[in-house]
Amino acid sequence: MQPIKWFDRKFDFSQSVSFPSLLERLDGTPLRLRHKVKSVDLSTLTTKIADKWSIQEHIGHLCDLETLWQGRLGDILSGQTYLRSTDLENKQTDAANYNSQAIDDLLSRFEALRSNTVLRLTQLNEYDIHKSALHPRLE
Repeated sequence: MQPIKWFDRKFDFSQSVSFPSLLERLDGTPLRLRHKVKSVDLSTLTTKIADKWSIQEHIGHLCDLETLWQGRLGDILSGQTYLRSTDLENKQTDAANYNSQAIDDLLSRFEALRSNTVLRLTQLNEYDIHKSALHPRLE
């Protein structure tokens, strides 16, 4: 089964998702990720297939994206007209050499970043959510 490329995906927003369910999903991701890789050997974690990212590089990319998401959350809450842009070529992930890092360090980094994101989201009040939903646009 061939995965769908990120930019080819279609998202259906016709049904609302409850905020508590979303927070639970976000909060549980580091634990689910740690569970999935705990018994995978290092050579498998760092193997690139067809010159695509390894498992560790994907985990590192999640860290890179989490910092982008945190920045964009700040952009939204501060009423910026445009959200900060992203590197569509993923140069940060490619340059980071995540395969040379310890898997536990990567998992711990992602867990810390995600915990910070979830904390920031749980501190939002209804005013923040409604005020910011009217304002920013993606470039």
